[in-house]
Amino acid sequence: MVTVETIRAARERIRASIYQSPCAYSQTLSQLAGNRLWLKLENLQMTGSFKERGALNRILTLIPAEAAHGVIAASAGNHAQAVSYHATKHGIRAQICMPVNTPLNKVTQTRNYGAEVVLAGESYDEAYQEACRRQLEYGFTFLHAFNDEAVIAGQGTIGLEILEQVPDLEAVVAPVGGGGLLGGLACAVKELKPSVRVIGVQTERIPSMVEALKHHAPVTVAAASTIAEGIAVRRAGDLTLPLIQMYVDEVVTVSEEEIANAILLLLEREKTLAEGAGATATAALLQHKTGLTGKRVVSIVCGGNIDVTVLSRIIERGLVKDGRLVRLHVYITDRPGGLKGLVEIVAAKRGNIVDLKHERAYFDVHLGETVVDITIETRGPEHITEITDELERAHYVVHRVH
Repeated sequence: MVTVETIRAARERIRASIYQSPCAYSQTLSQLAGNRLWLKLENLQMTGSFKERGALNRILTLIPAEAAHGVIAASAGNHAQAVSYHATKHGIRAQICMPVNTPLNKVTQTRNYGAEVVLAGESYDEAYQEACRRQLEYGFTFLHAFNDEAVIAGQGTIGLEILEQVPDLEAVVAPVGGGGLLGGLACAVKELKPSVRVIGVQTERIPSMVEALKHHAPVTVAAASTIAEGIAVRRAGDLTLPLIQMYVDEVVTVSEEEIANAILLLLEREKTLAEGAGATATAALLQHKTGLTGKRVVSIVCGGNIDVTVLSRIIERGLVKDGRLVRLHVYITDRPGGLKGLVEIVAAKRGNIVDLKHERAYFDVHLGETVVDITIETRGPEHITEITDELERAHYVVHRVH
């Protein structure tokens, strides 16, 4: 069983190799969230996520025969990198099965840390099946990403740290996929300070833990795409669910747009790069999904391994959510000078046009007129209203694209 004693033992076991990440107070995000908010920056670990804790603890519990045969794991990226790095560091052969759509940076880094990468399946579940097949074929020891007591205990060491870093802690909010992080963290925190409220956060696209709690048993939910691929686990763990039932007060969900907005705010206001999964806890607090007000809260920023080719799209979605980027369809006369008035109004209102094109064959455009598809950088929702109101006063027909 995972207990506070096994978590303490894990901490001693991994202490020399794992960075005690900072737990930084954020004045800006505190104001936005309505709580006193600290960020536990697990994105600063060597491989960019908290997964190192559980992976290393499991590796250090291998018996010599297991280490000699090597290890295998299935992962969407962060557990893969953690196993690759620490297995290689300890001279143990590692093979990792990853979904074919895993971000390239995570695949590359996993290989660079020394493991053999096998791309298999469209989802974590399919990669997991391939890893199980290879385990039997080659005699590897399987290192599960979350459904393993040593892994859960390793992740739980975060709970010990935050209780030391924020002694008067009142709540902790953490991402949840399969439940290894949340289960271990909650066990450590609740056993040592039962008054602390523990809340998990999932993407609403893949609410496997929410469904498991509802049905009192692991449930396989439908596959879906999400920017929080690090917690895109379709079925909660058999070992993690009882811990979450026992220690976690609530599990809530956030949307893709809310996650994107949190990534943007963490990057812009805190100079902290979080991947989708790493931003979910902060997203829930910023969107007031947790019911917490005026509390001393730690948000776990669990990882920062985001593909830079995806980052620009996520930032753009965050800007749209934040009201700093808007796309309008504006109907104008199709003649010389027809565009001039539109542009002059936007310029006078200090909007920055980032994209503009004419559409003459779509959107029910009449002969003699055109639709201008225009994207504008703004200062926020009130600024958008100023621009659209001024355009309408000038007798333009304006439709905002959502």
